[in-house]
This record gives sequence, structure tokens and C-alpha cells, in this order.
Amino acid sequence: MLQLVADGFIIGSVIALGAIGVTLVYSILRFANFAHGELLTWGAYLAWTALIGIVAVWGPAEPLGPFSFGWPLLVALAISAVATAALALLVDRLLFRQLRQHGNAITLIMASFGAALVLRNLLQFIYGSIPEYYSREIQVAIRLIPRDVLGGLRITPDQLFVLGLTAVSVVSLHGFLTRTTLGKAMRATSNNPQLARVTGIDVDQIIRATWIIGAVLATVAGVFSGLTVQLRPQLGLDLLLPLFAAAILGGIGSVYGAVVGGLIVGLAESLSVPLVGAEYRAATAFAVLIAILLIRPTGLFGERT
Repeated sequence: MLQLVADGFIIGSVIALGAIGVTLVYSILRFANFAHGELLTWGAYLAWTALIGIVAVWGPAEPLGPFSFGWPLLVALAISAVATAALALLVDRLLFRQLRQHGNAITLIMASFGAALVLRNLLQFIYGSIPEYYSREIQVAIRLIPRDVLGGLRITPDQLFVLGLTAVSVVSLHGFLTRTTLGKAMRATSNNPQLARVTGIDVDQIIRATWIIGAVLATVAGVFSGLTVQLRPQLGLDLLLPLFAAAILGGIGSVYGAVVGGLIVGLAESLSVPLVGAEYRAATAFAVLIAILLIRPTGLFGERT
């Protein structure tokens, strides 16, 4: 049971990071972006590409402490975060910004489906459909073997790093939203975009910041999902429904709810494996989602508007 709980928290941490971007886009741009999973996949693959280039120039570096990776992966992650944010801004400029001026929420949702298909197939055309592994580049796959901790609980240092990184990301985002001028402007825009624009807030800047934050968090989730499992073009597609389940469960528009919802979805999927099998674990997570929404339709942290 302890092992299942630990696995659930690890899965939930990745889901939580991705769900934050989903809920930010919904709360500020007012539509469900079904292309967000593809940003996660692109972030993971762009980091893998950057890692290949760094290793080719400088060679593999010594791992950082007990982790399987060294500084090249962290540099590749930073490069990929910038590139993925640029990709998100490009998609918004070419597609969503045009539709925001002349369309409605349904139009934006359908456009996000189309964007997801284009991004997924473009990625598969460039990289192929064969799974890839970060461990081939960092050349220390032996450190990916789980270790026994706490009397039989098996977990890798990389998985612990993902948990810690999720916590740091959430705390940092909380500080950004509550302490900085841009963060307060984002909250004001989320509450009332028209009033925010009238009071002098640059809503276009807020929209750009929303895409950047969501893309950076999606990149982190994609990289460490690929590091602990594998890279494949369907990575974001497989995580898309859990991302939305987490965002809805926590309360759509609530950053903190997305994190709690991600952890609950991860735990539900992990704990259901011995009961229904791995192939039905996603259904269990949605059963939990439906049960909670029947009790609290606005989600755990959502508010009636």
C-alpha cells in the first residue's frame, strides 16, 4: 500500500504541473485548451534534442549527487522551456488570438483540437513513433533503478526530485500570484477581463504571461515524465484527460485546486491498479472525479460565479 501511495504521488506531481497550465488558460482566456498536452510532449522532445547537442559538444557530465542526470539535462530543460513558451506564443498569435476577436468559446475549443492534431502529427513526422530515452544520452541508466527506502518502499532519486520540484513550483507560483504586480494583474484579469482592461491593465501582456507560465510548467512535467518513463509522441495525449480531470476536480480556475486534484487523480490511478488492472486505472480516476462533483459541483476549491 505504501508503494502504491508513493507511486500515486509521483504520477500526481506530473499531472499537477500540467493541470496548472490548463486551469490558468481557462481562468484567463476562458476556454479549455486541448492542445496543452502537446505542449508537454513538445517540451519533452525539445529538451531531448537540446540534450543530444549538449552531450555531443561537451560530452556526458557526472550526475548531480544521487540523481541519474547532470547539468546537461538541466540546461536542456531551460532551453526547452524557452522554446516551448515561444511555440505556445506562436500558436496563440497565429490561431487563438484571431479567434478571440471574432469567435466564441466553442470555436476556441474546436480550434484547440485542431492545433493538438497538427502539433502531434508534426512532432511524430520529425521524431518518428519509436520511443526514446533520456538515459541513452546521460549514460547512467543504472541510477534509474529504484532503491529500497523506508523498509521496502522502492523509489528512485529522480522521482523524489520530481516531488520536490513540484512543491517548489507551486510555492513559487503562489508567491508570484500573490506578491508581484504581474501576478495580481493576472488574478484581476481572471476575475473580470473587461474591468481589468478599463482600469489600465495590459490584458495582452497577461495573456502572454499565461501562455509562458503554462508552457514552462508543461515542459517540466514532460521532461520528468519522460525521464522516469520514456518519450513517445502520445505522451501528452495519454496525460490530457488526467490533466483536465485534475483541473476540474480541484475547481476550474484554481491553481491550488489543480495541484490537489492532480495528486488525487494520481493516487486514484495508482491505488486502483491491484483492483481493476493498469488498463482501467484512468476510469477509476474519473469515477472519483464524478463522485466528488456530485457532492461539490464547483470542485474542491472552485467558487460559484
